[in-house]
Amino acid sequence: MRSEIFNSENMAQPATQVGITLQNKQCVKAAVNGELLARQGAMVAYRGNLNFEVKSQGVGNFLKRAVTGEGLSLMTARGQGEVWFANLAEHCFVLDIDPGDQFSVNGRNVICFDSTLQYNISMIKGAGMFGGGLFNSTFAGQGRIAITSDGPPIVIPVTPQAPVLVDTDAIIGWSANLQTSIHKSQGLKSILKGGSGEMFQVVFQGQGMVVIQPSEGIPLNAGNTGGGGGGIFG
Repeated sequence: MRSEIFNSENMAQPATQVGITLQNKQCVKAAVNGELLARQGAMVAYRGNLNFEVKSQGVGNFLKRAVTGEGLSLMTARGQGEVWFANLAEHCFVLDIDPGDQFSVNGRNVICFDSTLQYNISMIKGAGMFGGGLFNSTFAGQGRIAITSDGPPIVIPVTPQAPVLVDTDAIIGWSANLQTSIHKSQGLKSILKGGSGEMFQVVFQGQGMVVIQPSEGIPLNAGNTGGGGGGIFG
């Protein structure tokens, strides 16, 4: 049997070391020897001696998820083997988080991450209930995290002289040291007239970077994303 589908770039190769890497631009490969955390529903294939279980996130994060709907339902891959993760053919990227780093990321963009990373749900400052109650997931510690982008991502530097305003549905993540607030670009009169559809933006100030996708997200009924949506970010 012959086909270009069997070209070497499409073939899964045995892992040479433990950890998270890219299989290709739209798929993440993780060689597991112990434990790995991933978003429920993101696994597309695996081989080896692995068990998958729903991950308990503690009472604090469970209650936050119940209230906020922040979409990061986790599972644990435990044992020895290889796992492939993907979501709706979105672009995949692997980030190395070092001690002292903190990265805030939208739960819907998380694919998998090392169990050495600490994870917590946090609220965007200035986002009251009228702003939709904006919540994100903050990662710290040391390890790798794989994230997705609905299209090629854009990384925008933020400086004290040049704050950045981003549509709430386009945000992937940002440096957690940035100061955030909510900007409401339309008043009630504009909304009643139909508005522009761009009611709220997150304002980022300080020194760091914000990562966005060239999309405002996929409707919840367009497919199974493997995690619950919630708030404006869901």
